[in-house]
Amino acid sequence: MALRDFSFRAPKTRDLTMKEAARVDSGARVDLVTIAEMVQPGSRVLDVGCGDGELMELLATSRKCDARGIELSREGVNASVSRGLAVIQGDADIDLADYPDNAFDYVILSQTIQATRRPRWVLEQMLRVGSHAVVSFPNFGFWRMRLDLLLNGRMPATENLPYSWYDTPNIHFCTIRDFVGLVEAVGARIDHAVALNGYGQKVRFNWPWSVWNLVGEQAVFLLSRKD
Repeated sequence: MALRDFSFRAPKTRDLTMKEAARVDSGARVDLVTIAEMVQPGSRVLDVGCGDGELMELLATSRKCDARGIELSREGVNASVSRGLAVIQGDADIDLADYPDNAFDYVILSQTIQATRRPRWVLEQMLRVGSHAVVSFPNFGFWRMRLDLLLNGRMPATENLPYSWYDTPNIHFCTIRDFVGLVEAVGARIDHAVALNGYGQKVRFNWPWSVWNLVGEQAVFLLSRKD
């Protein structure tokens, strides 16, 4: 596989779904498959910022989950509904407060936490609404981003995050170590975590956070409330 071109470029679309991300043979995104593997079959799931519903559809077909979703964009809601999914339009930064405690087994936030206005509040609400929270996000501490910033002196862009600094929906840049700090701040427990490199391969699980922070292009965390 040829190395990707990580030079600075103008944004293609305002899209958080990582269309250029690595995929398995079935066509599903590796990060979404990783999330699905963390969810117990038959669970009640709320997908926050569900986009076009690709993850919800995967959970319904491969894990037999009762999946519901909320999505900010009308385009995403329409795309999800066209798949036959139960999705409503809503804002994670506001509407999670309307859900009762323990309404779901899992609340998922996929590739979206960096675009929320109140990441800590959103994570706290996820852990209130669900017994478990699953969060995936691009790692802005990835070595290629560091190198691009060092050599070019400009905010880096990748194929999966192609935005210019003035036009990006990502308003809270987050590294793996940053997220671990947030988990500690809200008093949650990390039940499982996976880091994926630039080719969608899992980073060795026994490496320290500092190494994951350097070589992981994205990460997926399974969290729960501490007793």
